[in-house]
Amino acid sequence: MKKLLCVAMLLACPVFYGQSDLGAWYIYFGSIKPENSKWSFEPEIQFRNHDLGGDLQQLLVRPAIRYNLETNFSIAAGYAYVLSEAEETPDNPHRENRIYEEAILRQEVGRVAIRHRFRYEQRFMEDRDFNTRYRYCLFIDIPLNNTSIKEKTIYAALYNEIFINGKRNDDTPSVFDRDRIYLGAGYRLTKNFGIQLGWMNQMLEKTSKSQLMLSLHHTLPIRRANSGNPVPARG
Repeated sequence: MKKLLCVAMLLACPVFYGQSDLGAWYIYFGSIKPENSKWSFEPEIQFRNHDLGGDLQQLLVRPAIRYNLETNFSIAAGYAYVLSEAEETPDNPHRENRIYEEAILRQEVGRVAIRHRFRYEQRFMEDRDFNTRYRYCLFIDIPLNNTSIKEKTIYAALYNEIFINGKRNDDTPSVFDRDRIYLGAGYRLTKNFGIQLGWMNQMLEKTSKSQLMLSLHHTLPIRRANSGNPVPARG
């Protein structure tokens, strides 16, 4: 853990400097997958804060079902509930229900792991017109103390994601919605559990804001005992 903190701070130090309006996102990414199955269930929850904690910006709950067509290509469909609140008081809560479909393509270039994620969202927002949105994210993970990301591996993590409005209306008149760039470090504690710490800057059409991001990445494989009852496999 100390190594992870040191690496993350070294990577993020240049962009943290001078940031006085820093928020924080705390995230859990899960994957529940039966052994020898191409299907998996992926629960996700995010607590996004205007500050480092206590002033909620968004609560996002986003479960999905994934199907692996190939070892390096998968598709998924999911639902997201998003509760947004204004900074400080009053909160002025706003709710959104979202359906989405996505595809992920994985590549390896030497020791570098690359993922391309394409996501299409249908957004049902409180007191707003129906909207759609396209998202493309490029993820790059670089192991630092191993040739691949496995148990006990420290790695640099980078991504850039662009959001494009689909069905535009008075609420979303522009094609460009936002762009996120992330720089951080991760540590794979076990085969099925890891942690990441980093910095993300979100750029909208007229504003931008930086976020500290702490995320847990957890895979729960399911195997069948001799009795035929499903039990979690040890990771």
